[in-house]
Amino acid sequence: MADNPTKATLRASLLTVRGAIPGPQRAAAAAEIRRRVGELPELADARAVLAYAAFGAEVDLDPWLQRLLDAGVGVFLPWVDGPSLGIARVRDLAADLAPGWRGVREPRAGRRRPARPDRLEAVVTPGVAFDRTGHRLGYGGGHFDRLLAELRPGVPVVGVAFERQLVDAVPTEPHDRRVDVVVTEEAVYRAGGGAGGNDPGSRHT
Repeated sequence: MADNPTKATLRASLLTVRGAIPGPQRAAAAAEIRRRVGELPELADARAVLAYAAFGAEVDLDPWLQRLLDAGVGVFLPWVDGPSLGIARVRDLAADLAPGWRGVREPRAGRRRPARPDRLEAVVTPGVAFDRTGHRLGYGGGHFDRLLAELRPGVPVVGVAFERQLVDAVPTEPHDRRVDVVVTEEAVYRAGGGAGGNDPGSRHT
């Protein structure tokens, strides 16, 4: 998929911004994001959650994922399968994962059993940038948008990022899909004004 030049410029800028966050500050912010994600009503009853294994300077969700596993929630993680994403349930974050595409931790090939996206009850995804109405800028491969198209209607999709990754408006194209909620260390933004919000982009600290 050819990248939009405007998106490419914004992506490069925000990756630099995110990478410049000092380690201790990033860890503290990630802990606050995990706390907020854990309190989302959109995720309270989900028993099959697709998330991600953090890579580089992404928001680290591992401790939250472990809490889900300990509570018996089905945790699913993606792997890159050509132009698409495969997903598989994981039960052990150490034993079931191995470096894959671009070094990202993925379900280990010898242990994973592919699952269908239509069994998911919630999705939590990283991004390079978000705006307050739920538009997401990814890494340029289009994998996430194709996966979202396979979800059942009404499945909540949550984006997580550091506050400095928020922009006024993410450039969009017809195939781009919004997330329902964006969680940062400072606030929760609900794209549709639902679950306590009144207006698109509503902010809750």
